[in-house]
Amino acid sequence: MATFLITGGAGFIGSNLVQHALDRTADRLVVVDKLTYAGSLANLEGPLKDPRVTFVRADIGDRAAMTRLFDEHRPDAVLNLAAETHVDRSIDSPQAFIDTNVVGTFVLLETARQFVARGRDAFRFLHVSTDEVYGTLGPSGQFSEETPYAPNSPYAASKASADHLVRAYFHTYGLPVLLTNCSNNYGPFQFPEKLIPLMILNAVEGRPLPIYGDGGNVRDWLHVEDHCEGILLALHKGRPGEKYNIGGGNERTNLQIVEKICELVDRMQPAAPGASPRRALKTFVPDRPGHDRRYAIDASKIRRELGWTPRHTFEDGLEATVRWYLEHRDWCEQVQQGHYDRQRLGLG
Repeated sequence: MATFLITGGAGFIGSNLVQHALDRTADRLVVVDKLTYAGSLANLEGPLKDPRVTFVRADIGDRAAMTRLFDEHRPDAVLNLAAETHVDRSIDSPQAFIDTNVVGTFVLLETARQFVARGRDAFRFLHVSTDEVYGTLGPSGQFSEETPYAPNSPYAASKASADHLVRAYFHTYGLPVLLTNCSNNYGPFQFPEKLIPLMILNAVEGRPLPIYGDGGNVRDWLHVEDHCEGILLALHKGRPGEKYNIGGGNERTNLQIVEKICELVDRMQPAAPGASPRRALKTFVPDRPGHDRRYAIDASKIRRELGWTPRHTFEDGLEATVRWYLEHRDWCEQVQQGHYDRQRLGLG
């Protein structure tokens, strides 16, 4: 029975990874989270009932706290998902992104390096990153693991900085690290500032559906459960020092996403008689500064080397996601309360 330290484990991807690991392994999980606005114990209500799970509220940038954590739990692996992730917030307030994504990752790497130096033989450090570090694509092409970095937002720059630190700790110190870079995730427990849950909740409530620019920005969508499967495969089967892109192969424009959500909400929760269809709520708003036009992931390496393949089609995954949010309105209200009223962010 191994012990995994999962940082950012009360966030969207982190909490899904905790549940995924509990369902598929016999390992112990030490879940670490600072519990900012986007991390909530409500995301871990089920996992915290499992005796294999220990929760620690801590900041990964706190060197003393991380040292105590490593000394007490002696993890076999660290899966670093702790991050500030919302591009709009990075435009308004970039400092938190530097503190957590860059400094926090550095502190974790240093703590892990010293932990290994004291005699830990079998150990791995997996850092979860994003396709946004690669910048933007034209109408064709995909991001591969060899694509040069060209981040265009403070968020993307902070994640790129962290990626470079992780790589350097392998080449300089021999720390057995792995990197994964994913495309846009969707699924349950995503904080409602992100496109899909925001549009679902606004559509249900009859609020405007704000679409940046012309709505033509393209993203490659990956169900969070498929992402979690890829993370665990990379942890167990990946080669230290390597990076693996994880993408769903589901390119859609933002406008296509919004229109499909409107269709699904209309079907699952019909509006009052005589009311307009939800697509009438679409509202085009000024674009986000520095908004990347298109992302697309080449996931052939992880498919070829590790045997990963997504299990969810986008159509089925999106329908299940819309249904989840409609059935968990209490969760939505709880995590937003006092933090967010679905107002426009990222105006600079």
